[in-house]
Amino acid sequence: MLTHPTLDKLRTLQLSGMLKALLEQQQLPEIDAFGFEERLGLLADRELTEREQRRLLARLRQAHLRQAACLEDLDYRTPRGLDQALIQHLATGQWLREHLNCLIVGPTGIGKTWIGCALAQAACRLGFTAAYHRLPRLLEDLALAHGDGRFPKLLAALTKTDLLVLDDWGLAPLAADQRRDLLELLDDRHDRRSTLVTSQLPVDHWHAYLGDPTLADAILDRLVHNAYRLHLKGDSLRKTRTPLTATPVSQ
Repeated sequence: MLTHPTLDKLRTLQLSGMLKALLEQQQLPEIDAFGFEERLGLLADRELTEREQRRLLARLRQAHLRQAACLEDLDYRTPRGLDQALIQHLATGQWLREHLNCLIVGPTGIGKTWIGCALAQAACRLGFTAAYHRLPRLLEDLALAHGDGRFPKLLAALTKTDLLVLDDWGLAPLAADQRRDLLELLDDRHDRRSTLVTSQLPVDHWHAYLGDPTLADAILDRLVHNAYRLHLKGDSLRKTRTPLTATPVSQ
């Protein structure tokens, strides 16, 4: 039987996984059949598992994903042009290790944001950091950061994030300072980190959307040419999946 001082020492050392496993072992009559090294191995495995789980939860909290989505719930039955082989490849995280990008394009309500969040959640599970931002709001935050002196710190935080999700690309025209901020952000991330963009606007229209031809060339060169593309099509899923019909668990 463990003494209270031993339990206190485990708590002091913040070995909560080992503590829980030891207490559970004490309740198992067959545990005496295990040798010391086997029991120690089980304790170490439990501690490692709990620590990784805490790190994963921390990464997910920091990501601020808009939707609680995961790739295992992705609906391939609804016809919308999903490339299952490409999704499975992206799920491996190799594109993140190679610092490539991903563009998800399609009409409203087709599940672009959901898929983007699912890929970000998969990245967190693989040990990568992620952050979700709606592009219009992020550009507003960057403009405010210029005024209060936070811009270098905010830009540094965005730059070091392994996967940056930029949702709602192309919803509103960009001002000149917004184009410059966007270029600076993507330039700092180019070949160092991965960026995922969702947009209703076809990629062929992005150059015109960005406005300034010179800056548009520079932005798209850093974003599009080294990117996987998911082109979705079909009717809005929101039309058929409402509280009046059925509540969806996947998209």
